[in-house]
Amino acid sequence: MDSGKNRPPFTFERGGRQIIGVVHLLPLPGSPRGRPLPEILGRCTRDASALIEGGVDAIIVENFGDVPFLPGRVAPETVAAMSLAVANVIERVSHTRCGVGVNVLRNDADSALAIASVTGAQFIRVNVHTSAMLTDQGWIEGRAAETLRRRASLGHCGAAGSAGKIEIAADIAVKHALAPAGFNLCEAARDATARGLADAVIVTGVATGAPPAEDDLRAVREAVPDAILIAGSGTTRDSVGQILDIADATIVGSWLKVDGDVEKEIDLERVRTLVCEARG
Repeated sequence: MDSGKNRPPFTFERGGRQIIGVVHLLPLPGSPRGRPLPEILGRCTRDASALIEGGVDAIIVENFGDVPFLPGRVAPETVAAMSLAVANVIERVSHTRCGVGVNVLRNDADSALAIASVTGAQFIRVNVHTSAMLTDQGWIEGRAAETLRRRASLGHCGAAGSAGKIEIAADIAVKHALAPAGFNLCEAARDATARGLADAVIVTGVATGAPPAEDDLRAVREAVPDAILIAGSGTTRDSVGQILDIADATIVGSWLKVDGDVEKEIDLERVRTLVCEARG
């Protein structure tokens, strides 16, 4: 696997108007609807190639097809399959400035860090980094203390971020979940950055494909003005400009698919259209 040492640097940029495309992996071996590995890697390659050709700034790879998700640690075969998929994407971006990230659903930051460290991916997404959320997997508690210590123990083995570390993008009130009583979005954002040491915070809508409320984006922007702010769901051609006037980056999955259908493959023309709109 590529150690990442020869890869161009990628990092989140304040005011960067960055587009992060998603490679939604087909159900992995060992999951209830698991597909053959060649089929999974073939789809991964096609989607990643379309995102790169379309001009995205980064790609995040996630085990989207593995429903129902586990609340904690995933199985070894999931880590193995995701490592192959991420390495596949890393190979395709090796001569570009496109970054690569990992999201191990539902909340396995430890495995995401391990995959990133051996493949050279530069960031991970953590759905519940601090606080706690009530999800369809039950209560999931943030494990920022463990995640940051694990990252420190891995050192610089393959990470290619500008600070020589795997960057952590942490969701605040993640989609497909309910916040506990007394939860405050702005306080949660401050805690994630100041106490959880997240490198970026993500604000989403209530579900896959649902946009975050503009008021929520603006409130978090004001609460953590120096932090990287990422819109995590629901971005379209019509909304991307407005979203990036507030956020520094946006993660786009559903709208980039054929017919906007999250189950279909990436549509190259949709990628080009959205990137063009983002650049304004």
